[in-house]
Amino acid sequence: MKKILLFSSIIHSLFSFSQVDNDGFQKMVESEMKSASSIQNFQSNPNTANYDITYHELKFTVDPAIYNIEGQVKTTFTALENMNTVIFDFYKKVSSPFTIISIKKDGINLSYTHNNSHELEINLPSTLTIGNSATIEISYSGVPSTAEQAFTTNTHSGMPILYTLSEPYGARDWWPCKQDLNDKIETIDVHITAPSQYISVSNGLEQSITDNGNGTKTTHYHHGYPIPAYLIAIAVTNYQIYNQQGGLGSTQSPFFPIVNYIYPENASTTQNSLAVTPTIMNLYESLIGEYPFRNEKYGHAQFGWGGGMEHTTVSFMGSWSRGLIAHEMAHQWFGNKVTCGSWKDIWLNEGITEYMSGLVVENLDGNTSFINWKQNKINSITSQPDGNLYLTDSQITNVNRIFSSRITYNKGAMVTNMIRYKIGDANFFQALKNYLADPNLAYKYATTPEFQNHLELVSGLDFSEFFNDWVYNEGYPIYTITAQNLGAGQAKITVNQSQSNSSVTFFEMPLLIRLIGDASQSQDFLINNTTNNEDFIVNVPFQVIDIEFDPNKDIISNNNTATLSNDYFTIDKTISISPNPSSNKIHINLPNTISIEKVLFFNALGQLVLTKKEKDITINSLSNGPYFIQITTNNGVFHKNFIKK
Repeated sequence: MKKILLFSSIIHSLFSFSQVDNDGFQKMVESEMKSASSIQNFQSNPNTANYDITYHELKFTVDPAIYNIEGQVKTTFTALENMNTVIFDFYKKVSSPFTIISIKKDGINLSYTHNNSHELEINLPSTLTIGNSATIEISYSGVPSTAEQAFTTNTHSGMPILYTLSEPYGARDWWPCKQDLNDKIETIDVHITAPSQYISVSNGLEQSITDNGNGTKTTHYHHGYPIPAYLIAIAVTNYQIYNQQGGLGSTQSPFFPIVNYIYPENASTTQNSLAVTPTIMNLYESLIGEYPFRNEKYGHAQFGWGGGMEHTTVSFMGSWSRGLIAHEMAHQWFGNKVTCGSWKDIWLNEGITEYMSGLVVENLDGNTSFINWKQNKINSITSQPDGNLYLTDSQITNVNRIFSSRITYNKGAMVTNMIRYKIGDANFFQALKNYLADPNLAYKYATTPEFQNHLELVSGLDFSEFFNDWVYNEGYPIYTITAQNLGAGQAKITVNQSQSNSSVTFFEMPLLIRLIGDASQSQDFLINNTTNNEDFIVNVPFQVIDIEFDPNKDIISNNNTATLSNDYFTIDKTISISPNPSSNKIHINLPNTISIEKVLFFNALGQLVLTKKEKDITINSLSNGPYFIQITTNNGVFHKNFIKK
């Protein structure tokens, strides 16, 4: 979701963000915050937690030339505990509150109160017991609140337009609802009555258009997938419809419509920009699985905000860059099908989605462009030394922090990339598919530990330390890499690391090192760096004259140095212990031309405590502390220091 923000204090803070890419990324992030300012003033209402909404029938009568709405909202809900009243979120303006025409259950009028806490409390005719359902119909009319700018009338080229944008808590401004991040409505029907010259848009698939014979028509949309209140939207103006087709077209995966509602005054230019939409859709389907709402439609509706908003099945768009199209479309999987379980987990919506837009660069523009894309993200992330991805309690009251371009979007995207880099393409894309298909998460909500669990199930790796370093804590590593020619077709790579923030003591990561020869040869080595001053001896069939670290820009790091050592070659320098210190195992690094005959371990008192004859040695039997190791080889005896921890 990308929505232009008009609040001057937040706009001012955005100027400090360091990176703006060619697709207008910064503009998208600014727009993300539009109505999100309301997070500071509104939280999920605990008084609505005692029921589960299963159905809404929403009937709205509007005219884009008039700032007003008439509504009939029919809500079916199931009691999660015994209930004598039911409460909906519904904004009450002090100056001109909505006129509530009637509230009924089974045709019987019910009493109610509409309080200054923006709660519509309805008295039920009898106790609704746990597990049973009821349907309430609310009729109202009036002028919606402008508190969160969720309901807007405007013009384009002199033509009236009406549109809504309710993220995160603006739905209550224009209809009585339950707005939170724990209750999706199972299915909705939306009926929009508007002057006959206009086209009306909403979620789901258009069912019918009825001419009312009085200069108005009613357009009916049905959406049959679970949806949170903030993703329900309507728009009305003189749209021109531009149809496309999505889907890979196999027997199991048929085509589905892409319906675009665009301004007629710039339709030709807009259609040219939209030409890439089926290509992106088909790419996403091939990478992460079927479009989640393919039984209905995907599409776009042009509106007045400068960025976009990923309303389910129809993204509202203020511009048409490829990056914006790719980002909002990816939200249909990450954000709409699986929604972040709390604002602390916002990176699951925004970071993964932004990385999906990077995959469009990789697949449509090639690897060089993708490397540049990643480098731009890294530059932004490392422009400051801190930044935790998973938010703290205090941070979720700060809109600028929730929608930080540097952290939520860019770091979220690059952490996603590092996961792919760590586990490989096959495991990475399978984990995303499994996450999206998980019956406990699909069309529901997910938290960061649930995403981590899917990565571990597919890869077989423990991601605890990775998430602790990169998601829950802050900063990034600064690497010092040296390479040394050893002769006999070998080289030694030595890795050291410091950290930009003290919250992480060491970032354990696989590192890609490229060694370059004097005849333009090159060879890549993937080494697993787990400790400082770690040596790796590698076979390289040429004399190394240069070294390049992380050539594909897969790791968040900065201010790195990678140099070729000119130290005089001695056999002693080629032999090392790694990791050092270690708690359970060590490996003796040495050239291929040297073989081990005996390895003796002496403790700090000079006592012989362990004898071995191999390179890989288990040291569980040793007590913690320093040791002196004597290594006897076919080329002499060498001595090394080691610490057991």
